[in-house]
Amino acid sequence: MNDAARSMHQAPAAADLDHRVLREHVASVYAAHTTATCAHIGFAIAIGIFGYFNIDSTHHLLVVGMVAAVVSMNLYALLAPRWTPDVPLSESRYWARRYTWIVTLVSVTTALPCALFLVLIQSPAMTTVVIVVIMVSWTRAIQARWPIKGAMFGCGVPVMGGLILALIWHGGTLHWFLALFSFANLVLTLHEGVKQNKRLTASLMLQFENEMLAAQLRERIAAVERASAEKTRFLAAASHDLRQPMHAIALFGAAMETALHDHPERTNAKRLMRAVDALGASLDTMLDVSHLDAGVVVSEPQALELDALLLVLNQTFTPYAEQKGLQLRIRASGMWVRSDIQLLFRLLSNLVDNALKYTHEGGVSVVARRRGDKVWLEVRDTGVGIAPEQLSRIFEEFYQIDNPGRDRARGLGIGLSIVKRLSHLMSHPIEVHSRPGRGTHFRVVLPQAEAAITAPAELLLDELEIPTHRSLAAPNLPGPVLLIDDEAEIRLAMAALLRAHAVDVVAVTDESHAVEALTHPDAKSRPFSMLLCDYRLADGGDGLEVGLRLLERFQLDIPMLLITGETAPHQLRRAQSSGVPMLFKPVSAAALLQAMADLTSVTGQTRIFSPATRYFRDPSPVT
Repeated sequence: MNDAARSMHQAPAAADLDHRVLREHVASVYAAHTTATCAHIGFAIAIGIFGYFNIDSTHHLLVVGMVAAVVSMNLYALLAPRWTPDVPLSESRYWARRYTWIVTLVSVTTALPCALFLVLIQSPAMTTVVIVVIMVSWTRAIQARWPIKGAMFGCGVPVMGGLILALIWHGGTLHWFLALFSFANLVLTLHEGVKQNKRLTASLMLQFENEMLAAQLRERIAAVERASAEKTRFLAAASHDLRQPMHAIALFGAAMETALHDHPERTNAKRLMRAVDALGASLDTMLDVSHLDAGVVVSEPQALELDALLLVLNQTFTPYAEQKGLQLRIRASGMWVRSDIQLLFRLLSNLVDNALKYTHEGGVSVVARRRGDKVWLEVRDTGVGIAPEQLSRIFEEFYQIDNPGRDRARGLGIGLSIVKRLSHLMSHPIEVHSRPGRGTHFRVVLPQAEAAITAPAELLLDELEIPTHRSLAAPNLPGPVLLIDDEAEIRLAMAALLRAHAVDVVAVTDESHAVEALTHPDAKSRPFSMLLCDYRLADGGDGLEVGLRLLERFQLDIPMLLITGETAPHQLRRAQSSGVPMLFKPVSAAALLQAMADLTSVTGQTRIFSPATRYFRDPSPVT
């Protein structure tokens, strides 16, 4: 927004603020209008009675007439149309002027009787009493009109001015002294009234400015939340749409690689699968964000020997560091912490991976330090560093420093956003310090824990579910597999892959065709051994519901496996709560065959796949 546009935007806002302040002032004086007017009527009657009995009887009719005039004017002020909360904001200035006129008219009407009483009263003592009474009443009336400066002057000057002139005209030392005293009181009272008016106005301005800022903040928060929701929906839709063809490519590629086992073209098939695996890894990273935002990843803290975790971390990243000619130093500490082993490993993996990507000379170190009842786990590198103005953005999705060409070797720019989500999920605060050209220092603060039974490093490696190279061992199934998928290419690819590994498969498009397959005579002589079902079917069909209905309708005691490209948070939570195992597209041949083998060997145990690795993991309750 340029300066001219900003000025045009701010001008209406300032005018609106002034109207709101004035409206509050008008509301304040009108709220006290009835009480102040009635008090003024009582004061006029009391002064009239006092004058009636303390001046010459020849002036009684004059006294009655003047009191009647004052009372009549006050009744007019009391009964005249007045401001109400329904009055538009733009009319506030009109009602402020109207109130000022009425108050001034009442004050002018009151000034004449007050001055006349002082002239007619001959007793100095009585004169002093009248002046004191008038001043007290006048001061209270001024205070009631503080919010509107014009009304304050309109109320105060005529009465006190008339009083001062009457005292001067009367003459005499006492009257001149009282005139001087009254003038000083007038000046001081009005001066204090102006100050109070400024204070009231400033207070209201501050209040309304704070309310406007709070409203703007709420709007911005709502806009950020909408943008975040739109981003999540976009990632879910884009990820799903990309995963469908990628899934088919992965399956066809795996089948082709198997078919070309002894053929010279197998090298090209392997290259194809490496490219597919790289794209699948990028999609899995996007899926990690969706899983964390969906709340399907739950932290399960336990006492953890930190050195065992660091050993696995060292084994995982040493080859990569050596490939880049960097030193990876991971120092043993002998400490125990309380954390979720898998989530902490993912967090540290992302930090170390990010450090190695942005370090070209020197190396990366991982060190644990004890600080009171906390453990500081620090990842330091000698990389390019981060400029101060960029530090606040490094945890944003897809933000990468000094990578305008989007070099794929540096990933998608999601790793640190996952780190931030994991640190929040596990309540492990994370800090970052960096100097351009000198490197970056990340610190994760963990709670210390008492030492427990030490698990061997190889068992820890298994618990972390780090994928290892496995042979494509076909599952031992006594009967065919029923596959439900609405996309023809995926049905063909899945069938080709399974048949290449001696697994018989019947592929159908929807529930009705699945019913036909299950009621076919061949299904009685050779029952199905497993149900594979796509989560999202054609025309809004729900693969989870379809599969569960088929299992219940035909009383099938066979495992069911969902295969999905779905990443929408509410769908992931729903699928997780069902307890049905899931694989996420694109599914590699090794993952699919291993999952099928694991399902046939698991009895009486419900398991789901880990979002990060797509390997089996015991489910946690959905929150």
